Amino acid sequence: MVKLRHVEYASNSLEETLAIAKEIGRDLSGGEVLALYGDLGAGKTAFTQGLASGLGIKDGVNSPTFGIIKIHSSKKRKLILCHIDAYRLLNERDLLGLGVEDYLSKPRTITVIEWADRVENLLPNNTIRIFIKNKSLNNRSINIKQYQV
Repeated sequence: MVKLRHVEYASNSLEETLAIAKEIGRDLSGGEVLALYGDLGAGKTAFTQGLASGLGIKDGVNSPTFGIIKIHSSKKRKLILCHIDAYRLLNERDLLGLGVEDYLSKPRTITVIEWADRVENLLPNNTIRIFIKNKSLNNRSINIKQYQV
């Protein structure tokens, strides 16, 4: 049986987006795949930065647009953050060629995929989908949908 858990947040600033994501990051324990959706400038990378902070990752997290995949470690929680930016990919095969299967749903790894709509067919069934939408200059809605099997 599949259950859908849906949570919606309103963010009125970069600081609020970071705080929301940081709180979510604290709840993650490994094995999760988070798919981020939103237009250019919606806040996907900022969300990932907050998430990394909640995981206890100290090094700077920025968009891996040209490198596609960046790996960050949380020594405190012994977790790995695999940050993927699929913006420049043509399709799922491009990501498979980079070895993404080494990270998806691994027990001590949290995988975050920006522009997830470009690799939708690779996402596991239990992917947490996060839709970030600009409502105005500083206002965003952050909708989280998680399917639980």
